[in-house]
Amino acid sequence: MKLRVSAVQYHLHSIDSFEAFAAQVEHYIRTADEFGSEYVLFPEFMTTQLMSIPGADGKARGIEELPDFTDAYIELFKELAARYNMYIIGGTHVVRSGDNLLNAAHLFAPDGTVSVQPKLHITPTEVTEWNMKAGDGVTVFDTPKARIAMLTCYDIEFPEIVRMVRALGADVIFCPSCTDDRQGFYRVRYCAHARTIENQIYVVTTGTVGSLPTVDFMRLNYGQAAVLAPNDIPFPPRGIMVEGEINNDMIVTADLDLSLLYEVRERGSVMTWRDRRTDLYTDWK
Repeated sequence: MKLRVSAVQYHLHSIDSFEAFAAQVEHYIRTADEFGSEYVLFPEFMTTQLMSIPGADGKARGIEELPDFTDAYIELFKELAARYNMYIIGGTHVVRSGDNLLNAAHLFAPDGTVSVQPKLHITPTEVTEWNMKAGDGVTVFDTPKARIAMLTCYDIEFPEIVRMVRALGADVIFCPSCTDDRQGFYRVRYCAHARTIENQIYVVTTGTVGSLPTVDFMRLNYGQAAVLAPNDIPFPPRGIMVEGEINNDMIVTADLDLSLLYEVRERGSVMTWRDRRTDLYTDWK
């Protein structure tokens, strides 16, 4: 089974209306559609761009106001997924859950289904500055061409959670990310690549680029999209199917062949999933 995926290096800049946000999103979706993509990934915290829309006082909005856009965000992506007949991982959006704020990835299917996966590991900044709470469970999602998971940014730095979704049958992990410096970017990137090797899976990742001068903690972004594969014979030697130009406004596209994953799991140069030593350490079977 093959599937074509695109990842968007989403350019953050100040806007004055939700309509401007919608137009920018559709621009990327139309581009991916022209490439024949079936799955499109947007980055973490892409909707913080909506915070730059001036409020009643003429100033940028606070994080507590971002969930006010949830209904419009969901309707926009549902409509685009249906119109372009593709699966869209709409980055992450901040939603309310009771008195808490969750940083949640959303999967929009062409049939109108919306699936949500809250971020499970919350960074210190998210906790102290934005009062975010962590999600409390992980799910894998069946789509016509692949079983997938959505693990956001910091999540990919924890091998255990990736082992869990791999044990549940995920072949592709979509990892929306948002980092403001090179150190943070490379932490996520190196960990994402390590997870492909450990679990013999594909990882599709991307981050925000550009800046939001009026939005606290989103003033700078350092990002790059990439589609990563295990480092074995059927794949490129560096395990990079495609990658973007760092900090450019662009989209990258690659074809994922699941049969190659199954091949290396059975007779690869190494078989890191099969050869786990569960007699020595606790692991998901």
